[in-house]
Amino acid sequence: MENIIPIKGAVKYNITLDPTVWIFDDRRLDLNTYFTDRNEEEDEETLYLKNAGAHWSREIMEGAVFPPTLKTERKFDRQGMKTGTFGMEIKYFLNNAEIDNNATKVVFELKDGSEHTFSIDEAYSLIFKYSQDGKPITDGGPVHIIFSDGSNIDNPIKNVSAIRVE
Repeated sequence: MENIIPIKGAVKYNITLDPTVWIFDDRRLDLNTYFTDRNEEEDEETLYLKNAGAHWSREIMEGAVFPPTLKTERKFDRQGMKTGTFGMEIKYFLNNAEIDNNATKVVFELKDGSEHTFSIDEAYSLIFKYSQDGKPITDGGPVHIIFSDGSNIDNPIKNVSAIRVE
């Protein structure tokens, strides 16, 4: 149970997070390239349209059958999961918990009893790092909190035990 992180407080739904399963989530961020390849941010609709267009073009070029290259791509992705360093934006989980309108801050409770407090807007921009070189974070884990600009990548917030919305 030490890998489970609850979101509680001024939320419509108290939820629990299990970072050990995020490796399979398509929303994961490759932290090896995230801070260097972020020249321009794209909103979700633009990203969806770009991906849908690429899929459409691929089907036109290759046909709707599954060519042998898809198996190769799937293996490459598995290899990437085994060696990659990944994170997840916290905003997805805060959205799922549905923060109350009167809430003003998000408090990250640490295992040693200390706390880190952020405004709602700041919290939405934070990233949970959950994997280092293909392995779950055990030292100071299960997640490390990284600022969206990567400024604390070498000194992240560690030992998160709960998220409390106030």
